[in-house]
Amino acid sequence: MRKPTLGMPLGAPSSHDASAPRNARTPRGARIPRSRSTSPQKHSFRVSGLTFVILGVLIVFVVVLAPSLRLYIEQRQQLAALQQSVADKQSQNAQLDSEVARWSDPAYIKAQARERLYFVMPGETSFLVIDDQAPTAPVDKTPVSTDIQNTKVDWLGAIFSSGVGAGLSTQTPEQLQESGTIQ
Repeated sequence: MRKPTLGMPLGAPSSHDASAPRNARTPRGARIPRSRSTSPQKHSFRVSGLTFVILGVLIVFVVVLAPSLRLYIEQRQQLAALQQSVADKQSQNAQLDSEVARWSDPAYIKAQARERLYFVMPGETSFLVIDDQAPTAPVDKTPVSTDIQNTKVDWLGAIFSSGVGAGLSTQTPEQLQESGTIQ
């Protein structure tokens, strides 16, 4: 019996079977001539109904699963953010509990009243020192000379020209303030 070829039913005669009887055998070493029309069929892609069914199931699976998967990922992110928020609030709560415990101590309350509100106990005298640090002199890095120096600015001339300029100006005081000449 001969091998079935793609695209041909089992009982249909092929091009090389036309002259030979159906049950005739070919010798062992003889080559069966192949037609050129059968070679492209070997490499062609056949699509069956099962392929379409599997492809349809995959498409439905992706369409149904994709929104659920996106929602799952978003909810996991929200859950992680909320867990971080809970951890932050728990640490803040622990800090506030320790502060409440400190404020329950009468010695701490007295110390805070003295420090923050400047309270004193009866019979005590409070002295408040304002600006208790000595003023520091500005540091001038120029060397001190023993020679007398002349000023390089004619201050008398500058005052005289300023007075003359102000007296002869035609601008109003508002305009002078806007221009930055006077303050």
